[in-house]
Amino acid sequence: MTPIIIGLILINVGIAIGWLISKLYARNRFKVYELEAKAKANVIKNEADKLLLNNREKLKEEELKLQQLELQLKDRENSLERQIRAINERESRLNELNIEKSQLITKLSNKLSAVSSMTKQEAKDELLKIHKEEIKSDLAKESRKMIKHAKVEQEKSANYMLAQAVARYAGDFAGERLVNTINLPSDEHKGRIIGKEGRNIKALEQLLGVDIIVDDTPGVILVSNFNLYRRAIATEVIKRLVEDGRIHPGKIEEIHQKVQIEFEQKIFEEGERVILDLGLYPMHEELIKLLGKLKYRASYGQNTLLHSLEVARLSKSLAAEMGGDEKLALRAGLLHDIGKALTQDFDGNHVDLGADLCRKYNEHPIVINAIYAHHGHEEPLTVESAAVCTADVLSAARPGARREVLESFTKRVKELEKIALSFNGVMQAYAINAGREIRVFIDSMEVDDNELTLLTHNIAKDIEKKLQFPGTIKVNAIRQTRAIEFAK
Repeated sequence: MTPIIIGLILINVGIAIGWLISKLYARNRFKVYELEAKAKANVIKNEADKLLLNNREKLKEEELKLQQLELQLKDRENSLERQIRAINERESRLNELNIEKSQLITKLSNKLSAVSSMTKQEAKDELLKIHKEEIKSDLAKESRKMIKHAKVEQEKSANYMLAQAVARYAGDFAGERLVNTINLPSDEHKGRIIGKEGRNIKALEQLLGVDIIVDDTPGVILVSNFNLYRRAIATEVIKRLVEDGRIHPGKIEEIHQKVQIEFEQKIFEEGERVILDLGLYPMHEELIKLLGKLKYRASYGQNTLLHSLEVARLSKSLAAEMGGDEKLALRAGLLHDIGKALTQDFDGNHVDLGADLCRKYNEHPIVINAIYAHHGHEEPLTVESAAVCTADVLSAARPGARREVLESFTKRVKELEKIALSFNGVMQAYAINAGREIRVFIDSMEVDDNELTLLTHNIAKDIEKKLQFPGTIKVNAIRQTRAIEFAK
């Protein structure tokens, strides 16, 4: 082959290779363009999706705003409807009043016409009839004034008697707790009281019927129970066990039996001491024993024996101020809550239990009446019974004498207001003075002066029937007539 031919062949081969290379380059470049286009398309699609999502959210917000606007419009529409109804009711009432006025005018005209045609005697009789009605009204007004004056004087006299009685007697008050504290010689005794695998503390709690609390407080354990008598026995048993040093179930039972026998004797001696101090012998032994037991009974945190002694002495002072039998008032005051010594062991309320007990042991009828009357089961029939009722309220109502948990207090006050509001004509009712008074506001258009006393009485009776409360609750009903006009 000649060099020329070889050269031509090489040229053609070079051209072919160049063409292939350019073809491959163009294809790769096309792929790059294609990828770039797809990437841009994805970006555009994502931006479009975001824009669509934003538009949808804005649309939802607009829809919510429209819904809120519709609700506001509905509320305004309802308010306007209510106002229109109120206006229509007022117009209807005004029309009724106009009709009544027309009827009264017609009636008066007819009466005048009738008078004009009366004889002298008929006119005289009619005039006397009118004057009788006026005199009757004047007498009623004068009677109300006299009754009001008598009430004021009576209240002054009663307050004076109360002040004199309370001034002569001022007893200290000590509230009862639900926990007794026992001091131990060392923390080692805690382990001995608990015993192996809790054997001793289980035996103590089961036998004594109390909760024994052993916590991290050094040298102290707590005995908890609502029953003061049971808690006192438990406290004494544990103290003696600690002093003895031998703590096991057998020893626990032995000491418990001894303490029970001693306490039975102790409560009789306590009752006997009270009777001797007050000079109220003779009294049946069972009543004396139950009086001693009242030392281990509490009501609303107030020790029942101390409360009974306070009521007895106040009753004596009040009876003296009112000219009653001081000795009998003292006896009735001491025994007025005797039934509370039995309520934890027998069914029934302390009033019926106490009255039955005193009747059984031939106590004076006035004592029995005082027991019934101090909670409103009967009316007080004598000065002595009334003195006991008053003294019981004074003892229970003075600050700090009685305690209630907040929840039960709130519930009772709400129920008090609810009862008052359930009566027709009552517009508002507010419990005040720690629940010892309910102030009731009466609609003067529905209840007149004559009905006011009856309504107040019915509210008080309904409270007595539906609520349990210490002391008394004053029902204070207020009826007012108001007229308003504007000067322009």
